[in-house]
Amino acid sequence: MDYLTATKNKKYLMYISQNYSYAILRPLQQEIITQGGEVKWFLEGDEVTSNFLKDNEAQLLTIEEVIRWSPDVSFVPGNVIPPFIPGIKVGLFHGFNSGKLNRKGFEDHFNIRGCFDLYCTQGPNTTSKFEQLSNQYKHFAVKETGWPTLDPLFNPDTKSIYTQPDDKRKTLLICSTFSRNLSLAPKLYQTIKTFSEQGKWRILMQFHPKMPQQLVAQYKALQNENLTFIETDNVLPLLKAADVMLCDTSSILLMFILQRKPVVTFCNQNPGKHLIDVTDPEKVEAAIELALTHPVQLMDDIESFCQQLHPYQDGLSSQRVLAACNELVLTDPKLKPKPLNLIRNLKMRKKLNYWRW
Repeated sequence: MDYLTATKNKKYLMYISQNYSYAILRPLQQEIITQGGEVKWFLEGDEVTSNFLKDNEAQLLTIEEVIRWSPDVSFVPGNVIPPFIPGIKVGLFHGFNSGKLNRKGFEDHFNIRGCFDLYCTQGPNTTSKFEQLSNQYKHFAVKETGWPTLDPLFNPDTKSIYTQPDDKRKTLLICSTFSRNLSLAPKLYQTIKTFSEQGKWRILMQFHPKMPQQLVAQYKALQNENLTFIETDNVLPLLKAADVMLCDTSSILLMFILQRKPVVTFCNQNPGKHLIDVTDPEKVEAAIELALTHPVQLMDDIESFCQQLHPYQDGLSSQRVLAACNELVLTDPKLKPKPLNLIRNLKMRKKLNYWRW
């Protein structure tokens, strides 16, 4: 059976709590609409704003409205969703597994919180682990689909507003996570200031939305004809515009490297052969220069890494996600009941001010 065609007349909820989730889910939204499904958005919490909603995007304002609408499927690029929302819940991730460890020393990417019926994984290096966890817990299914967020990245017709054809310099994209222990921002300020004064490269900068505002202000002050600081809910055009990236342990570097472009990292928590990692600020410039030469061994290592991370370059991951969700809805596999999670669920009810049972 072609499960993609089963999208028609079904209801799909985009359940988000961060502004960057808009760009994560919009390629999937477009595919749903193309296939004849209906999409609505629910914005949870005060870290996401409706200002990023487009005129043709419908918002459900309360959890009561969500429940009355009764979605067939809810997509979540975050970690949790209330169990009392109807339909199946699908974990889509807000990024790749960058190797970050939680307080207990485990990779947070694989933390099973008992919220989802289906995980749509991005590639073999995460699918195998989730399949092991599925066999262990038995209350969720796993399907490797690729990440729908990246569909526009692999579409040759997608243009970037950040390219400047008349500027013949190479473009350096600098990104950083917000965690103070992992972030390059407080450690490489003088280095990046020097780059902005040299003018050797055209520099684009983008930080995680949770970056401390004091650091954001410092870097905004560096802006000149060589460096542009960009705040956006959609990083894909930035990724397409750059030749090389300077990053730390942010998972955005994994999105960038899938273009088969080199990445220089500063004190990466889990460096591999696919990265040029340095720990001395004095060596960052030379590392960027090396990356721009595209060393043969480095590019071979990048290709091998990408095949494990996200082997799909066809721009059709949204279709695979939809087909996997529709298959779960229509076949209704006998999964074990999800854990009650009483404390978390009470907290969510309080946060959403919803007490009906």
